[in-house]
Amino acid sequence: MSDKYDVIVIGAGPGGYVAAIKAAQLGLKTACVESWTAEDGKSQVLGGTCLNVGCIPSKALLEVTHKFEEASHDYESMGIMAKGVEIDVAKMMERKAGIVKQLTGGIGGLFKANGVTSIHGHGKLLAGRKVEVTDKDGKTKTYEADNVILASGSKPIEIPPAPFDGDYIVDSEGALEFTEVPKRLGVIGAGVIGLELGSVWARLGAEVTILEAQDTFLPVVDQQIAKDSLKHFKKQGLNIITGARMTGAEVKRKLVYVNYEDSKGKQEVKFDKLIVAVGRRPYTDGLLSEDSGVKLDERGFIFVDDNCKTEAPGVWAVGDIVRGPMLAHKASEEGVMVAERIAGHKPQVNYDCIPNVIYTAPEVAWVGKTEEQLKAEGEEYNVGTFPFAANGRAMAANSTGGMVKIIADAKTDRILGFHVVGPQASEIVAQGVIAMEFGSSAEDLALTCFAHPTLSESVHEAALAVAGGAIHIANRRKKK
Repeated sequence: MSDKYDVIVIGAGPGGYVAAIKAAQLGLKTACVESWTAEDGKSQVLGGTCLNVGCIPSKALLEVTHKFEEASHDYESMGIMAKGVEIDVAKMMERKAGIVKQLTGGIGGLFKANGVTSIHGHGKLLAGRKVEVTDKDGKTKTYEADNVILASGSKPIEIPPAPFDGDYIVDSEGALEFTEVPKRLGVIGAGVIGLELGSVWARLGAEVTILEAQDTFLPVVDQQIAKDSLKHFKKQGLNIITGARMTGAEVKRKLVYVNYEDSKGKQEVKFDKLIVAVGRRPYTDGLLSEDSGVKLDERGFIFVDDNCKTEAPGVWAVGDIVRGPMLAHKASEEGVMVAERIAGHKPQVNYDCIPNVIYTAPEVAWVGKTEEQLKAEGEEYNVGTFPFAANGRAMAANSTGGMVKIIADAKTDRILGFHVVGPQASEIVAQGVIAMEFGSSAEDLALTCFAHPTLSESVHEAALAVAGGAIHIANRRKKK
């Protein structure tokens, strides 16, 4: 006789563990299956890619290296003399591992506090909402559930010209484990992951070259913001080459020889390490039996409706294995929505208000539509921008690069897009998310009192600028 649950979640990443906790809080008997095993080969690891080899460890390294960069190059202009600043890579990595351990261990505590049963093994969905779990010794056990939530996440994409070897050619996970700073570092892909990892090692002294196949830098980002970002990244020493299509990579004499083609023809460059960061793909290996009733689309994502229901009754899917951006916070919101729907409530995720962030310095963050999207759709709009160079708090913090940009509907003044490049953009963008979630107009923000001096005053000024009424910069003359 198999064990029976109200809800079984497969995957303990940000989508899965959040769904499990929420379901338990709603009074549902819940279990969460996770196959990730620690290096000891015995204990279970919770948190998925984000907490273990993604969001959290990368931000730990970004924070340390940013402080190192400031101490090495920026403090003197502020009157702080810090001579001979050095970095201890081993200690930096030890600190990163400590943060990861604390957070992942915390999930286990939350499971216990909320009554979630944690099952260690590889989960596979069978027909009839049954879940087969294979443990580390190969033994299987079958569980039953009224509802199953699939949350198995994603994995790095490996490309034929540059297969991973775990040493010289690595994925994003391998790039978080370097034991020393490479002299010459190559990165394939100038997306979020490529820019963040490139920044980490460039700050520590690596000569970083980023090869991007697309001709446009950050095509999903508002291009005024993207161009301003590119200017800052190049000033920091990142050699970003767009329109560079890699044709091959070979390790010879402890060096990686990379061949690519650009507008100038065939090129060859050599690196000490090569990071391949061209994106991620849904991780559904061994997740579904043929008769599970769950279907994949042409890109390998699990097909779901707007509320994350699959075509199999009582089976749901969230996070990186379904449509939409591969973002931890999007996965968590979907997990909460699904748990509440199983409990009989009717919440929805507003996919128009999901923020995106690149944690470089300056940070890049946005929510909503870009100017390019609105132009393509034929929408009429107004734009307000305000540079951090005119913001007193940014000056005091020695972080004046970038701007806030607000795009509003020309007729209704409703905010359609909110874009930031600059200090603490990841925090500032939340103001845009909240405003858009409540259907605010640019005038609503313009009439709101912001504390002085703060970086957020730039949001206020950008909102004022939408109607040509910014106070601390000269406004564009309106066309007669």
